[in-house]
Amino acid sequence: MTEKKVIVAGHICLDITPVFPEKKVTALGDLLQPGKLINMQGVNVHTGGAVANTGLAMKLLGADVSLMGKAGKDAFGTMVCNILQKYDAADGMILSEEESTSYSVVLAAPGIDRIFLHNPGANNSFFADDVPEEKLQEAALLHFGYPPLMASMYRDGGSELEKLMRKAKDAGCATSLDMAAVDAESEAGKADWNAILQNVIPYVDFFVPSVEELCFMLDRERFAQWQERANGVDITEVLDIEQDVKPLADRCMAYGAKVLVIKCGAAGMYYRSAGADRIETIGKRIGLDATKWADREGFEYSYQPEKVLSGTGAGDTSIAAFLTSMLEGDSMEECMHLAAAAGASCVAAYDALSGLKPLDELRKKIASGWKKANER
Repeated sequence: MTEKKVIVAGHICLDITPVFPEKKVTALGDLLQPGKLINMQGVNVHTGGAVANTGLAMKLLGADVSLMGKAGKDAFGTMVCNILQKYDAADGMILSEEESTSYSVVLAAPGIDRIFLHNPGANNSFFADDVPEEKLQEAALLHFGYPPLMASMYRDGGSELEKLMRKAKDAGCATSLDMAAVDAESEAGKADWNAILQNVIPYVDFFVPSVEELCFMLDRERFAQWQERANGVDITEVLDIEQDVKPLADRCMAYGAKVLVIKCGAAGMYYRSAGADRIETIGKRIGLDATKWADREGFEYSYQPEKVLSGTGAGDTSIAAFLTSMLEGDSMEECMHLAAAAGASCVAAYDALSGLKPLDELRKKIASGWKKANER
């Protein structure tokens, strides 16, 4: 694997995932009702958030990764650090006496998309200066994840997020940014995300949000229409690429996006890249070949998974495969194939990492004729 150094920073938490009975449901109301007792089949406890999911996945795939996040000095924080220690990846963690460790209760019932009950905890006080300048000077890539779950990153018009992305670019580092779902009634939900992204995207080389996150941030009216159209099912099941996804991509490209990957749930991922003049501004330590990356557009359909236990972290591990493949010198199309393959592998486990396969194993499975989700 390449010796290019990577920093994965941002949101980290403890994910607590109760295991539901395998009977599929079509709407949450069929399962969760006031006063109802549900017999569960156990619980999975693991690290979550972009730092753990994407960072550890990249490390397992062979990248030279440093993880940087913040947790509290409490029981959950100890659990997070103990898990990271198993991967020799806890050195970059900041532990706070004053704040609690972030956690998510993940409701992943068969047949419906995940629901997260989330406490951001110490993530709210993670700042640009928590990523040391000297580390950025050494790194080829900074991947930052989940600013909507980090109050410091969206307050004051997102000035701290812009500061971090600009700081990385000034240090000669390529940048990657992933987002997270936003509670419309929360402080983050009331932030002007359209303005934040307009200011931040010029400093982002690889922008990798989900379609729901992106639409909520850029076009609330369109998002409300999607929710009405979905009528309780997963929004990604009712979207049209031309009518729904591409207009959002157009906005991102107009804001200065270089490489854009929009995760569209179980269907797959839409991707687009700018022209060679913009691609060539990506951090030089990446060594990106503009002839393999400029002026690309397409939709990468998911591969058919062997089984589906949970989608938790599948988007994060898809991005981990995408970025690791990019660092190895693959073309954009090759990176998208591996991203889709990693996502299909990971849904076969309850956590983000147990189902992850090495890139070479994924390449062999793809070459053997692994069917896409849109194929019979």
